[in-house]
Amino acid sequence: MEGRVETSEIAEAIRGEDEERKVEADANFRKFTGIYLGIVAMLLAITSLGGSNATKMMVNANIQASDIYGFYQSKYARQTSYRLAADQLEVLLAANPAMPEVAKTKIEGHIERWRTTADRYETDPASGQGKKELLATAKEWEGKRDRAARRDPNFDFAEALFQIAIVLGSVSIVAASRPLVHLSAVLAVFATLLMINGYFLLVALPLE
Repeated sequence: MEGRVETSEIAEAIRGEDEERKVEADANFRKFTGIYLGIVAMLLAITSLGGSNATKMMVNANIQASDIYGFYQSKYARQTSYRLAADQLEVLLAANPAMPEVAKTKIEGHIERWRTTADRYETDPASGQGKKELLATAKEWEGKRDRAARRDPNFDFAEALFQIAIVLGSVSIVAASRPLVHLSAVLAVFATLLMINGYFLLVALPLE
């Protein structure tokens, strides 16, 4: 009888130790999963910042490019009007060879001034306000806009994956489910790669 009691006590003691180890393992699992979720949340914040900056850059660059193209069109219209005016005065001079010298000199001055102004509208490296310089600047802003547009989808997909990873990680804590946290970690890895690609554009997404 005593032997049976001792055996039963030993079995209970073993079960108790197993339960304690399981409880301790679950506690450690929840603790490390909580730390993991904190890291994922930090990465999500970094991704959100990158996405926000990419969106702002797209909008700002598009506005800048549109404004510069508008200025370019204005320059083109004024340049054309100066050249037409100079052409008309040249026709006037040719049609009136007997024109008084004073009037002729004055008209020639206008022609020269308008031709010079029209040429300056074509290119003006000193001020950067010539048509050539404006067009180059507009192209630069378009390049920035297009780059931001390529970056943005990376951040969008990364944000979605990070959010799903956080949900799965949170559920895994409640259910003490290691497979769920493993799945969460896989999604977080893909999200991290997308986030990095969003900042550096190492690979072009197939959706672009």
